[in-house]
Amino acid sequence: LVAVPVPVPGRVYRRRWLVLLLFSLLSFVQGLVWNTWGPIQSSARQAFAFSGMDIALLVFWGPIGFVPCFAFMWLMDKKGLRVTVLLTSSLMVLGAGLRCVPVTDQTTRKWLIHGGQLLNGLAGPTVTSAAPFLSTTWFSPDERATATAIASLISYLGGACAFLVGPLVVPGPNGSSTLPLASESSPEYIKDRIEAVLYSEFGIAALIFSATLAYFPSRPPYPPSVAAASQRLSYRRSFCRLLSNPRFLMIALAYAIPLGVFSGWSGVLDWILTPAHVSQVDAGWIGFWSIVGGCVFGIALARFADVIRGMLKLILILLLSGATLAAIWFTLTCVTTVIHLPLTTATLYTSCILLGVFLNSSVPIFFELFVETVYPVPEGITCGVVTFLSNIFMGVLLFFLTFYHEEFSWFNWCLPGSCLLSLLLISCFRESYDRLYLDVVVSV
Repeated sequence: LVAVPVPVPGRVYRRRWLVLLLFSLLSFVQGLVWNTWGPIQSSARQAFAFSGMDIALLVFWGPIGFVPCFAFMWLMDKKGLRVTVLLTSSLMVLGAGLRCVPVTDQTTRKWLIHGGQLLNGLAGPTVTSAAPFLSTTWFSPDERATATAIASLISYLGGACAFLVGPLVVPGPNGSSTLPLASESSPEYIKDRIEAVLYSEFGIAALIFSATLAYFPSRPPYPPSVAAASQRLSYRRSFCRLLSNPRFLMIALAYAIPLGVFSGWSGVLDWILTPAHVSQVDAGWIGFWSIVGGCVFGIALARFADVIRGMLKLILILLLSGATLAAIWFTLTCVTTVIHLPLTTATLYTSCILLGVFLNSSVPIFFELFVETVYPVPEGITCGVVTFLSNIFMGVLLFFLTFYHEEFSWFNWCLPGSCLLSLLLISCFRESYDRLYLDVVVSV
């Protein structure tokens, strides 16, 4: 008899980059569709007769979509990435298509748009929590943090492009836009431009769904690391482990509170900056550069974490310290009841961009620390729980915004408060690297 060699973990495939690209594009479009209305809220009010509550609710459908988050986590754990991604992309196509249904009745059209935003929100649990699972399944240990950063931050980049695309294509209702693509401001023209954006987003979502249907395998033939090949806890035991681990609960709150507050705040940034006499276009550029800066800086930090391992806590302390200072700076420029800093375009741009850079770039670092802390709990379940918590805080904040939207100082003060609380929690956290130990020590 001839012994057949058993393949050992440690092999990677070039197709991993294609899988990462398809998932990243899916995340990009989900973020783009979710943030369609915030950057053009002034125009949408005139074109579709949206109220302030409508604008808040259109953003609110994002966190509401996380209600069945645990079902998506179960599906990912039992059926793998392919089935979960196909379900997610189909929900996105249906949601984007529902917003394009050409009905003349204004009320019916409004509720179709709300329904489309809800379906897109249901895709949120996958695109925000599956990144560490994908990176562990397809990438080697010295590439995992980088892959996690790319897959998790591209969704934010989609939201950033909404800040850019919306104001560039859709004119402001008061004729304030001087851009060649948005030079008219009649209600009929504004509605036509918004519908052009909706149809374009539907076409992109349909194209990505077709691509994932054609090729998106659940896993490679052989695992890339010892951790990827090891046995994980069951779905029920994973929740028991997470809920009984005080160290995990500590960093889960450190992630969920500031990121939930910031996500809700950035989703209605144009609305918040309107009392400061910031135009729709300027608010769009501020939101765009704050998120793009966070994505670029986050990927660079993740690459650094791949090269020099075991420094995740220190990186988070530095990022949250910067976020706290930037949030305080922004808030003091927008209030008049306490110490008031000069309000200029430069200070708004700088404070908002720095806040976005520090908070958005912390997302993949948090994800990697979560997985290291609670291993062998599956990555999808771990990150699904923390993103669910983040969306609870975001949802609560937006819920209050639907009733208290006449004045925003309370909303702005939530930013530095949440960042400071997160910094205190991380400072008290004792880090461990169980998954890294398995890959580095056991494999040797």
